Amino acid sequence: MSASSPAPVRFVDLAAQQERIRDRVDAAIARVLDHGQYIMGPEVSEFEAQLSAHCGAAHSVACSSGTDALAMVLMAKNVRPGQAIFCPAFTFVATAEVVAWLGAHIWFVDVDAATFNMDPASLETAIAEAKAAGHEPVGVIPVDLFGVPADYDAISKIAAREGLWVLGDGAQAYGARYHNRRVGTLAMATATSFFPAKPLGAYGDGGAIFTDDAELAETLRSILFHGKGTSQYDNVRIGMTGRIDTMQAAVLIEKLAIFDDEIEARNRIAARYSTLLSGHVETPHVPDGLQSVWAQYTVKLPGGADRAAIQSQMKDKGVPSAVYYAKPLHLQDAYSHHGIAGGTLPVTDMLSGCVLSLPMHPYLDEETQDRVVEALIGGAVSRSG
Repeated sequence: MSASSPAPVRFVDLAAQQERIRDRVDAAIARVLDHGQYIMGPEVSEFEAQLSAHCGAAHSVACSSGTDALAMVLMAKNVRPGQAIFCPAFTFVATAEVVAWLGAHIWFVDVDAATFNMDPASLETAIAEAKAAGHEPVGVIPVDLFGVPADYDAISKIAAREGLWVLGDGAQAYGARYHNRRVGTLAMATATSFFPAKPLGAYGDGGAIFTDDAELAETLRSILFHGKGTSQYDNVRIGMTGRIDTMQAAVLIEKLAIFDDEIEARNRIAARYSTLLSGHVETPHVPDGLQSVWAQYTVKLPGGADRAAIQSQMKDKGVPSAVYYAKPLHLQDAYSHHGIAGGTLPVTDMLSGCVLSLPMHPYLDEETQDRVVEALIGGAVSRSG
């Protein structure tokens, strides 16, 4: 790239966000340094209260990561070997990883081609096959992929009929809406992640669990602190070190204060992407009544497109891209022995070969967005369609 070339586009621009709130974040960190309560300091309970007020869940339990959030719910539900839990194969590994930790059977479910989220019909198939294999179905983990809530009404109906609990994996979708309800209130419990690149991200690892079940919330608070009862030296169950650091809670309080404004910006930017890209690639679909938080803006490339070549040419123009997920979970070595609904997941396999995620964050200005679009449709895509 020559000296006169524009700077590379940022895939996620955390620096722009930090510039906006740096004074408030610095002050929040200074308060933690002043009181010195680095574990379970007052900012943790304050952040939890603000999360509940924001999403509508009766209980918010902040924790160490999105992965630990999922795992703690499974621990609270006493998941064990011989049981079966259903999740999509088109997702990040954490969704299935926590099931494997506890020795249960994972049954991979296909996804809907338009939303990328769990296909209820494939879930029905997986449940029947799990029963036939002698596994005990106990739970479903739908994923709100790329910021769009899963089809909770259909999934919950199936789960209720089969006597299964539903744990929402909202790691990419905190703040999203499903028919006027926010992620965090759509399932028995919902886990989310505050990994820095997430729509609501910390400056390190962090996560949370949302539930309206007071008993479950109490159990989760015990599990995240080594299974403590009256104190950490009175252990009433097997637990883990699942606490969020006070410093991260302090940072997240300041980020939550601007989060709704950022969600609005993300939706405005996504709508403009879709307008500019229409007719060139298949743009993301958000069902009526739902609102995404656009953790990723993910398109489907035309049939026959050379994705690697497209990415290379975009990179040459200073525009990054990413593929989520090139190798779905059911094809990965660590998970290849687990169940697969119908023996094959055709939509998952199709998506893994054609999806491409573009730069997306609330501070993406129109000039930069135009660069992204031109890099995509002005090069390899236009020649491969």
